[in-house]
Amino acid sequence: MLSEATLSYGARAMTALLGVDSLYRAESGDPTGLAVLNMDTEGAYTGDDFPSYREARACFAELRADAAALPEEDRKLYYDQLCHSTLAFIAWREHGLSFASQLEDFLHAPAAPASDETLDELRGRIRTALDAMGYTGDLATQAAAWEERVRVPADAVHEVLTDLLSQAWDRTEEYLGGMPAPKSDGMKVETVTGEAYNARCDYSVRTIGINVDPILTRPGLKHLAVHEGYPGHYVQFKLRETMARAGTAAPDVLLSVVNSASSSVFEGIADYGIHMIDWADTDDDRLQALMTTYRAAIGTGAAWRLHGLKWTESDATDWLRKQALTGGEGWVLNRMRFIAAPPRAALIWSYWWGEQAVAGAFAGLDGADRSAFLRYLYGRMHSTRTVGMFATTVAAGGGVPS
Repeated sequence: MLSEATLSYGARAMTALLGVDSLYRAESGDPTGLAVLNMDTEGAYTGDDFPSYREARACFAELRADAAALPEEDRKLYYDQLCHSTLAFIAWREHGLSFASQLEDFLHAPAAPASDETLDELRGRIRTALDAMGYTGDLATQAAAWEERVRVPADAVHEVLTDLLSQAWDRTEEYLGGMPAPKSDGMKVETVTGEAYNARCDYSVRTIGINVDPILTRPGLKHLAVHEGYPGHYVQFKLRETMARAGTAAPDVLLSVVNSASSSVFEGIADYGIHMIDWADTDDDRLQALMTTYRAAIGTGAAWRLHGLKWTESDATDWLRKQALTGGEGWVLNRMRFIAAPPRAALIWSYWWGEQAVAGAFAGLDGADRSAFLRYLYGRMHSTRTVGMFATTVAAGGGVPS
């Protein structure tokens, strides 16, 4: 269990974040906001009324100082990083912030894209997998042949993804030891076009929007069923909501905040979810996992070229197009629409760093340790540093939600 001091602190963080969100929406006109989801549907927490960013800055400076007194080491670090991220966001809105500083200060990530050596290594692993599956020709030819074999036509996506979501629910229920709601509470599928995302979990209306502009495949849809659904975003939101209402999680878990210390682990849980439930059980699934990692890597490359190196959008798009092995023009264009939006430009790094952090923390756990780790993972907001503090937190008596 978290201490009363930390639960109380989480309530202060909740209202302060809502205050910055309100201020940002009003001055920017961005309807998505900083807090893109608020699960406090009863309105128990009212956002602080900040006349300007000056007052918001003072509030988060005070919160940051107070975080040092929290008894749990992982909470002390996380809330310090949350305040750091929010103060950086305020600075960005007040006078601007370089793209490198956004990466370092919003996400606490290195201000660099995935390296050329890393991209080469990932392409080599993809090539090895395709060779073993019997595909011939150069890498682009192999990838195109594989994609065509497992392709799902746009008019079949709804049915295929709905079935995969049902399987993912059942498997998650088995591997996580139960689900916090009946299956009827789960996600429904809506196909869309022309959006700047591949898929999106709209938890508030229990809908996954799946963009059918890119070329879609069965293993890709299986990944999205896990990522957007189970044990990914739906389970993250449902467990956080359930634990907050039970008083075992701090109130700020009711918010989903972008450009923040928690962004990378939020995406990392979803991307690593297929391994949590041991569902990467075919060669196609294992290849898809590599392709997903590769896409995250080249996404950082395109965003860095556009915002860091100041390439034109056309040149950055051409670079991404040349690197992409799957997805077709639809994937390239919707990924660039995501990357090009200044309020979301840094977030592509959360996919690149998040899975690595979660995988490292999950490795080697089994039995009771794994069960306790999953409560730690889902019941608290995490940065890429705190997600790896499970063992030291428990050893120090920091507890986990029950």
